[in-house]
Amino acid sequence: MSGIEDLRNKMDEVTLDMIQLLKKRTQIASEIGKIKKNTGKGITDESRENNLREKVISLSKEIKIDEAISTKFLNFLLNESIKVQSTDKQTHLSIFLKAKSLEMQGKSIIHMEVGEPDFQPPDIVKKSLEEVFDKGFLKYGQAKGMPIFREALAKYVSKRFNTKVTQNNIIVSPGARFSIFSAISTLLNPGDEMIVIEPAWPAYKDCALNSGIKVRTINTTIEQKWEPSLEQIKNIINSNTKMIVLNYPNNPTGKILDDKLQDSIIQLAIDNDLYVLSDEIYSDYSKKKWKSVLSYNYEKSIVTQSFSKSHAMTGFRIGYGITNSTIIEKMAKLEALCLTNVSEPIQYVAMKALEADTSDNSNTVQNRLDMLSQKATEMGLDFVIPDGAMYIFARINKEGFNGVQFANSALEKGLAVAPGEGFGDYKNFIRLSACQNEEILEEGMNILSKIMSEEQ
Repeated sequence: MSGIEDLRNKMDEVTLDMIQLLKKRTQIASEIGKIKKNTGKGITDESRENNLREKVISLSKEIKIDEAISTKFLNFLLNESIKVQSTDKQTHLSIFLKAKSLEMQGKSIIHMEVGEPDFQPPDIVKKSLEEVFDKGFLKYGQAKGMPIFREALAKYVSKRFNTKVTQNNIIVSPGARFSIFSAISTLLNPGDEMIVIEPAWPAYKDCALNSGIKVRTINTTIEQKWEPSLEQIKNIINSNTKMIVLNYPNNPTGKILDDKLQDSIIQLAIDNDLYVLSDEIYSDYSKKKWKSVLSYNYEKSIVTQSFSKSHAMTGFRIGYGITNSTIIEKMAKLEALCLTNVSEPIQYVAMKALEADTSDNSNTVQNRLDMLSQKATEMGLDFVIPDGAMYIFARINKEGFNGVQFANSALEKGLAVAPGEGFGDYKNFIRLSACQNEEILEEGMNILSKIMSEEQ
């Protein structure tokens, strides 16, 4: 036993040395983060990470250690650096919370930072709220959702997206966000890699980081009309890659992929046995042809939907995921652990909301987007006219422009906009939401124009 004790002591020493090195590395990462913040650089540098990854792979071959283990360890270290450097990161949500705080102090704010429609949910929602007590939907329930609601969702999804699903393919969640979180957390393991095409809603990265998943970003540009390159995606797929996230119509750009490109991305995922997590909550807000990932019948696809945008039910916190029954069971275990189940009264109300015609919502937002596009063009903002969703993602061509600083200063003038930094390495962009009525949006754009004129 003395021999094994000696080896254990040596292993303990190595482990403690590694902790000391981790502390040292974290301190260096923190210093780098301060420099990045002062110089306006983004937190993640894919080229820098790729260079280090190549060195790790080369060393792994040289010293004969499993490359997959080495790169997973590297992914852990990179994520720790990102966590240290992301402590003060500001997104549309942080601006929204500041705006709410100012409103509590009596200040009037025009909200163009969040995607929260100002119109009311369908009338049937109000009626359903009144009758839910008598219907008896007030108890504990299945983590996957009420069978009667999941059956209604299955019929709705099958008809709406020209596919065939049953209630066994549906899980009800408190907003689409939780379905996204549970899919990432239950299907991937720490050290695995997930591809995100940016600009992108920040929750994908945040959910992954929380679960120890390394995000590999595909950076798209306004010059390429926010179109990702298939080669870009191919080049970062490796043995640790397990999932690709799609979000079309896209938040924040409104981009909808060309069918052929989307077909190729899905085929690439199939060839590499990747999960495809497709966030399709803006599917009702498409002004050009749009194709659901459900149409591919790929067993490793997970589609998320929500009532927040389509039915203007943001405060109800109700969404759902659509995937194969095996994945549903995995997601349901996490949901049961965290929530027990989504509120039965809210599930009933959402079920009744499926009967409503919400096409006017789509028309309303499109008209507002058209108006915003016209105003933005008149102001000389640099943007691509969105194919859908409810936003304009605009570049401000002014030297040294910083979207975070601009968003915070605009709050003092009564206007809330989302800084581009929240959606990736887009510090000189802002996102404008078309969720207020035309009169308020026009006032907001006038304030924006005035601020920009003063800063020239």
